[in-house]
Amino acid sequence: MTITVGTDTAKTRRDLTVGGSTVAYYSIPAAEAAGLGDFSRLPAALKVVLENMLRFEDGKTVTVDDIKAFADWAKQGGKNPREIAYRPARVLMQDFTGVPAVVDLAAMRDGIVALGGDPEKINPLNPVDLVIDHSVMIDEFGNPRAFQMNVDREYERNIERYTFLKWGQNAFNNFRVVPPGTGICHQVNLEYLAQTVWTDTDQNGTEVAYPDTLVGTDSHTTMVNGAAVLGWGVGGIEAEAAMLGQPISMLIPEVVGFELTGAMVEGTTGTDLVLKVVEMLREKGVVGKFVEFFGAGLDNLPLADRATIANMAPEYGATCGFFPIDDETLRYLRNTGRDEARIALVEAYAKENGFWRDADYAPVYTDTLRLDMGTIVPAISGPKRPQDYIALDSAGTAFGDYVKGVRAGVDASKKAEVRWEGEGGAPEPQDIPGDEGHHKRGYVKTEDGHYQLHDGSIVIASITSCTNTSNPYVMIGAGLVARKARELGLNRKPWVKTSLAPGSQVVSAYLEAAGLQDDLDAIGFNLVGYGCTTCIGNSGPLEEEISKAINDYDLIATSVLSGNRNFEGRISPDVRANYLASPPLVVAYALVGDMNVDLAKEPIGQDKNGNDVYLKDIWPTSKEVADLVEATVTREAFQEKYADVFKGDEKWQAVETTDSLTYDWPASSTYVQNPPYFQGMTMETGTISDVKDAKVLALLGDMVTTDHISPAGSFKDTTPAGQYLVDRQVPVREFNSYGSRRGNHEVMMRGTFANIRIRNEMLDGVEGGYTKGPDGAQTSIFDAAMAYKEAGTPLVVVAGEQYGAGSSRDWAAKGTALLGVKAVIAESFERIHRSNLVGMGVIPFEFTGGDTRKTLKLTGEETFSISGLEGDLKPLSDVPCTITYADGATKEITLKCRIDTAVEIEYIENGGVLHYVLRNLARAS
Repeated sequence: MTITVGTDTAKTRRDLTVGGSTVAYYSIPAAEAAGLGDFSRLPAALKVVLENMLRFEDGKTVTVDDIKAFADWAKQGGKNPREIAYRPARVLMQDFTGVPAVVDLAAMRDGIVALGGDPEKINPLNPVDLVIDHSVMIDEFGNPRAFQMNVDREYERNIERYTFLKWGQNAFNNFRVVPPGTGICHQVNLEYLAQTVWTDTDQNGTEVAYPDTLVGTDSHTTMVNGAAVLGWGVGGIEAEAAMLGQPISMLIPEVVGFELTGAMVEGTTGTDLVLKVVEMLREKGVVGKFVEFFGAGLDNLPLADRATIANMAPEYGATCGFFPIDDETLRYLRNTGRDEARIALVEAYAKENGFWRDADYAPVYTDTLRLDMGTIVPAISGPKRPQDYIALDSAGTAFGDYVKGVRAGVDASKKAEVRWEGEGGAPEPQDIPGDEGHHKRGYVKTEDGHYQLHDGSIVIASITSCTNTSNPYVMIGAGLVARKARELGLNRKPWVKTSLAPGSQVVSAYLEAAGLQDDLDAIGFNLVGYGCTTCIGNSGPLEEEISKAINDYDLIATSVLSGNRNFEGRISPDVRANYLASPPLVVAYALVGDMNVDLAKEPIGQDKNGNDVYLKDIWPTSKEVADLVEATVTREAFQEKYADVFKGDEKWQAVETTDSLTYDWPASSTYVQNPPYFQGMTMETGTISDVKDAKVLALLGDMVTTDHISPAGSFKDTTPAGQYLVDRQVPVREFNSYGSRRGNHEVMMRGTFANIRIRNEMLDGVEGGYTKGPDGAQTSIFDAAMAYKEAGTPLVVVAGEQYGAGSSRDWAAKGTALLGVKAVIAESFERIHRSNLVGMGVIPFEFTGGDTRKTLKLTGEETFSISGLEGDLKPLSDVPCTITYADGATKEITLKCRIDTAVEIEYIENGGVLHYVLRNLARAS
């Protein structure tokens, strides 16, 4: 690939010779010598952005004043929210978000042809890697056949999508696909794709070195910040613009410094540390900010643990959680098989250009926090938010309190106790710790016999997700817990669905080398696939009898997973309470099968001789873990597993596709359809219009996540999306998941705002995707939106704080736009979703002056008119809004228009960012 750099290069461009090779680079010390400012005390994370300004300074998109603003940032104590144009080096995608992105690119090729342009103008200008990791579902588990059967089923379900992606790999330049069964995108990125310092040739043919940077269509792109690669998640819409050469418009961020001191103590894991970090940073409030970790404690923190902390930046709300380059960075690059010449370049470049962390590293930060790692204790997080930190010795009590809250006001006699009446009867009800009349119970009979389920029964225990499966210390730890449990004769409880879904094939290599996979298999943690699985809702169905008991008896079933997300309705439609835990604790909870048990104090089971076994009896020492990591996690394993990473297995190689510049959209496909965004589009740019007499589609509370908004997980035939597929003769067994159907806007718009746990405050006590239609009767969100659309009535959504938190789901914005929503009015927005709304032409607004949906006594019966948008609208303007209540009374309020930058105004004027790009490319061609 060729990069285009700025034209004024003389001031800051220098040469660097490493191992006999010379590369050009853009020097921050040279910028200081040229009088552009003092950058010496900038955090390393911000120096990466500064280097980007130096490299692309052209006097137009990036100016000298943009560069000087970074010096002012340091002078002003870490604050200078100047708008800048930032260009990441590359883009990372996974298939759930990648399929709709490639769909949009294919549709843009059709669109540019319709406008009289050249389809070859629609190509990624920056390298794009798409890793297929979101499609494997846990249908089969707990046996040696699980992996192969799940892979076979994955191809059966997704062959239309895989055919389309393989077409895209051939049709587009700078676009590579990592086939199914390889690993999770963030782990593949960390272990193989990322280089920490990137190199490319510029337009003059000179090789240039610069920091490795990226954006990704998944919020956990932040994981690679653990290796000093600046990256964060963006919506698919923003990523498409970036890959088409558009700079990312952003404000110079505040940088919160998080000082780590001390060292982890015996019995704790990196997961325990990150759960505490999430709690602290979420309480601090770091939305829209960079977080950079520093301090002497980093000398005791392996890169795997750093990556775990960086991975969960979306959970603590930050744009990224960055770790500077140091000796540990080099050690990790070497151990994961990177080329020695690259490692030498990383060290030389970092030291030469001021990116190296040593004992004297002391930058200016906007604000700071401090944590002594020696105070960390074992912990979990839940039942429905990652920041809901619970020390392990309080977990049982905390769950009991949660159940009491859920059951408050419920008729205690209703289905309070149910007996299995089948053959052989069932045992008498057992006492449940902390029962006190609040727990419900049910009996289940399966091939494993009959047993009692109750509030707190753990029905899913999954070692899954990039967050922890990238960390050999916790994965080896999980294997050792399984080994010790197996030796004592312990096994998973029969009602627990267990699974192991590593983030890369390297994990399997070292678990097998250590002999630990056999131990994991023995207690039900067989390999089910290489992908995200449970953490994104691909947990697969529970046994029919278990699912029926949970739903018939209204039980609060639970899951424990080593992931990063536990929002309501995400993991399984049958599971209400979800807990995040380290992989070793996931194994321990599978042995217990009950969230009411206090793992820190109570027995987790009995050994072969009937003796009580406690957690401490099966927990490995730090030395045991470290010794096995040292012996089995080898450079050679990484080099072997990534040698043919883009080749794929025989199944992938057998996928057939066509060779054409534009895609021949199959009319009968229920997976991939040509979206309506560019149909009928002209070269004329529109204007921003006031919102007039808009009705409320949904009135929502605080912390409504993109999981609540965007279609995710499984769905039933009774839903609008299910009905759409039934009407097209798709059997329920073939529904797959919303995520797999993100390439079909008809399915996705029907599933928007349809999460089973979303609560529309327009309705009393109703969960799910319902609202009031134009006639005032309860109906589905989709049907109401279509009725309003037919009547020509614009719509708004009203919400509370942190609207759009969570994953970077572009369909949360796309679906909102396709339903006819013109504006979203909330108390505050999370970063990615706000940007995505703008990218789809939906205007975000925030309440001001202490107004909220509650203080305004909104019921959803109101009409909203927002003015001040037409004419010369400025970024972040305050605009007037008139609320007309059902009784005819009116109230004037002021809203802040969250179109944050000048270029975003242009996006809205064009109808969205892709329309903006398409018109520009059509003009150029």
